[in-house]
Amino acid sequence: MKMEMLIEELQEVVDSAITLPLTGGKTVVNTERLKEIIDEMKENIPQEIRQAKNIAADRANILAKARKEAEEIVQAAETRAKEMTERHEITRNAQQSAEEILKKANDESEKIRGAANAYIEKMMKKADDELSANLAQLQKTRQSLQALQNKGQQKKARLKSEAI
Repeated sequence: MKMEMLIEELQEVVDSAITLPLTGGKTVVNTERLKEIIDEMKENIPQEIRQAKNIAADRANILAKARKEAEEIVQAAETRAKEMTERHEITRNAQQSAEEILKKANDESEKIRGAANAYIEKMMKKADDELSANLAQLQKTRQSLQALQNKGQQKKARLKSEAI
């Protein structure tokens, strides 16, 4: 949203430019204001990129925690299974419990991974959409600048042909 406002300000500066006579449509603009706007744009774009990187880092942390929890659950299940196998009468129960614990751990890990991926995908799409919108606006502004320049050249050519 901030980028859109900056682009509009940039457009206003260009629109308020003064065309110099006999220069082929060249204009005078407030370069200080243009530099300020460009600096603000440079500050805002990295912020959106940082946000996307933070999302990716959060995803990595969530996956690391899920793996660690899964390993702890597996280790606990293995320890418990070993203890149970030492007792012959409940060996079968121990194996079944270990399998259930492993299945729960794998299911939980998959669930966490799926949720993390969905969240990251959503945030990356949002960042992509915003960046695409900003790019489209920048292209539109560029086209407007080119149109203004073409108008100035056409006006100069018309004045030249009228003078002849």
